Amino acid sequence: MNHILIADDEQEIRDSLAAILSEEGYEVTTTATGSEAIELVRDSRYDVVLLDIWLPDRDGLEALSEMRSSISAEDTPEVIIISGHGTIETAVRATKLGAYDFLEKPLSIDRTLILVKNAIEARRLRIENQEFKRQLAAKGPVTGESVPIKALRQQIRVMAPTNGRVLIYGESGTGKELIARAMHAESLRKDRVFVELNCAAIPEGSIEDELFGYRNLVSSNGAKEKRGTFERANGGTLFLDEVGDMSLKTQAKVLRALDEQRFTPVGATHAIEVDVRVIAATNKDLEEEIGRGNFREDLFYRLNVIPFFVPPLRERKEDIPLLVKEFLAEFGRQYGRPRIEMTEDAIAALKQYHWPGNVRELKNVIERVVILNPTAPRIEKRHLPMLVYRAISRRGEQFSTLHQAREAYERDYILKKLDECHGNMSRAAEALGLERSHLYRKMKTLGLAIKDS
Repeated sequence: MNHILIADDEQEIRDSLAAILSEEGYEVTTTATGSEAIELVRDSRYDVVLLDIWLPDRDGLEALSEMRSSISAEDTPEVIIISGHGTIETAVRATKLGAYDFLEKPLSIDRTLILVKNAIEARRLRIENQEFKRQLAAKGPVTGESVPIKALRQQIRVMAPTNGRVLIYGESGTGKELIARAMHAESLRKDRVFVELNCAAIPEGSIEDELFGYRNLVSSNGAKEKRGTFERANGGTLFLDEVGDMSLKTQAKVLRALDEQRFTPVGATHAIEVDVRVIAATNKDLEEEIGRGNFREDLFYRLNVIPFFVPPLRERKEDIPLLVKEFLAEFGRQYGRPRIEMTEDAIAALKQYHWPGNVRELKNVIERVVILNPTAPRIEKRHLPMLVYRAISRRGEQFSTLHQAREAYERDYILKKLDECHGNMSRAAEALGLERSHLYRKMKTLGLAIKDS
């Protein structure tokens, strides 16, 4: 539950705001003084502070400045200033001190709720970016020592500090988002927000609302106003994932926003100017999509200023041991097993697999193996999932003897029958024409993990 602090000297405002925000599902604390507000923020975690500019014991902007200087950046809440006599000068000063936004009395409930919601999202993104930067500092932007990964890291170091738009190519699961975040973390905008939008995950009817927001409309959730990703990313980086899945109509609007660095939200009467660096990514061949009439050529050239190519895992298999070590450490911490290792023959088996799902698939496999073998001190070849064995057994060129080829075929055939019998050993033994005890011995000989059911 998100925690909101209301600091206002008018009890009626405190009580009405507290009632409305509580009804929306927020945890609310109220105070009438700036001094107590500062103490509360120091002692507890708040997501948003609604801070009146005129408090009986001190100026609200003074309280804002003290809040921001007395607690860590990660614990700092977003502050929305409330004023009954707002001026442009006061608003500018509040913004310079780090205020998220400015509300004038009498308060509009709709606008207050929208601002609180947006401030919470902004704080979440800020904390997420800080955490990513810590991880990046600890392990580097991309794991691996292969030639293509070394070249990719060098390209990030050179290109990140510019404001040039970036287009990242790569198959699904190669880590395109990781590259985009690494670019942001090493850019001139590293202290500003990183906002992501997966264009393939948003229904066609909603994509423009997500990109550009809307004003003076009532959406399905009752909201009358929404800040789009372009507006939320102002000053920072906007990552458009799977950009090749946008419709031609939406592409035209994105093109215009990129050219003019401004746009008009749906239902608004005035344009909003923004300063956004756009990083796009795709798993499609956009030049081929242009030829088919599915992607605008002019948008392609706007986005393709700095092209990046993330290689598939099958082209950098020498990085698999390092990736495995990283994932074992991550899931070891997550599941309370700080030291997990993998045997050389298991890693060799992973290297022989084709990895159509790339690094994401490898990570999922490692997590599955850690979960399914909670007491194993080391992950062995027999602990690996069936898909790895099957892929290996189909590659006849690896076998140096007839005996090895026969064992691989037997292993694959037994796994197939176990799959058909949903892992039931008795039914699988019957289907194979073997005694149950014989099947146990055969699986042990072949190095297959035995999970009875």
